Amino acid sequence: MTASASEATDDFRRIVESAKRLGVELDEDSARQWMNSIAQESASGDVVVDTASGAFGHRVAMLDFSPSDLERFRRIGTIVEVTGPAPQVESALAISGSAAQSKIQSFPGDCDYFQRLNVKAPTRDEACAIMARLMREKVIEFHRGDAYQFLEAKLGSYPFDGTHAGSPVRKGSPISWTYDEIVERQLEVEGPDGPAILRWDEVALDPGWCKLDWVVSDPERRQLSNASNVIDVTWEAPDGQIVSLDGYLDAFFQEVYLDAEDVPTFAKVAKFVSTDALDQYVERLEAEVRKYLTDHLNYGKAAKRMYNVFRLSGRHLEAAYVRELFDEPATILYQVWSLISTLDNATQPGSSIPIDAVQAQADALVLDVVEALEGDEEVEIVKAIMQLRQALELQDDAAKRVAEVEAAQTKVINVVNTFYREKLTGMPTINEYIAGIQGAATP
Repeated sequence: MTASASEATDDFRRIVESAKRLGVELDEDSARQWMNSIAQESASGDVVVDTASGAFGHRVAMLDFSPSDLERFRRIGTIVEVTGPAPQVESALAISGSAAQSKIQSFPGDCDYFQRLNVKAPTRDEACAIMARLMREKVIEFHRGDAYQFLEAKLGSYPFDGTHAGSPVRKGSPISWTYDEIVERQLEVEGPDGPAILRWDEVALDPGWCKLDWVVSDPERRQLSNASNVIDVTWEAPDGQIVSLDGYLDAFFQEVYLDAEDVPTFAKVAKFVSTDALDQYVERLEAEVRKYLTDHLNYGKAAKRMYNVFRLSGRHLEAAYVRELFDEPATILYQVWSLISTLDNATQPGSSIPIDAVQAQADALVLDVVEALEGDEEVEIVKAIMQLRQALELQDDAAKRVAEVEAAQTKVINVVNTFYREKLTGMPTINEYIAGIQGAATP
């Protein structure tokens, strides 16, 4: 055995020992197989197609993908995908985040989608106008139904600090639009010089972060989910050059695309992704890790992003360890935390989501908590969810509603943070990584 092979074996043994000491069930054979696979696949930047399912994506992303829920994601995809007339408008829709890692994420959060929307037009302004029209048409067509309810859109950026709908907004932050504001093509903001009108078609000329959000119901599973679609809109000029309308063409290291027929569109756009895309993507992920380890403490969200940082930057031992955490029973509480917001969204005034679907989801959350916890923690969280269930059903006291949502989420996230903090910091190399980030953030 060579020195490097011996060192790798010793490193792996230390991970196994740490996992056992921390009570993490680590499947050694599976972990070794994954590490060998990712070491081979990371050397290639190829995109591969799963011929059986028709899904495709970067080789590393496909290692964590399972097609078991693909038809469900395709069904919800018809709600969230922005489409337009071919050949002027081309689209490739993907799942991202924990939804794209269904082989390891036993308890994913929301249904996160990512769409490449390529618009052919004589000028950039015309491409922006087409994008704005298509987004508006999608929202109006899929405003509400028995299985979905539109929540909000993001388009454009606030040009100044101010107040919108009673909440403070900051210059440069994404503008959030309600359904009524989208229909009217304008919204009112209280700015430094008094009331101001922002118009849908005008802010679209500098679109920034484009995103659409729904809450969706799956009657067969008796399950609710938040479904979001982040749209990376590109303009294809007459000379064939492709540029992103928000100034940054996103990388493709975490998406799994739903339909092999979209390979030509994806391939054409992906050619224009920066050669430094991987480094830039890891930097952006680490910025999010820093946020969730410092200003917005959430060790669950930090863990999900750390896993992607580790697997894409060659720290495969650490990635293999974090990967195992996603299958631990206590991690279902991360899903519970996410679904509490979904319940709130599903019962906002005017929602078309049936109340029995909300009740069924709340009951399912109680069962999840009972299975994952015991003792005082279980009692407190179950009580909080039952109080929230009652507040959502009554819908007659907005302040109480907000208080119950926050109380339930706070109790859950405290347990999630404790679990992930203990498991992450218990692994020496990951603890050093976390300490370095938190230490750098300390003034």
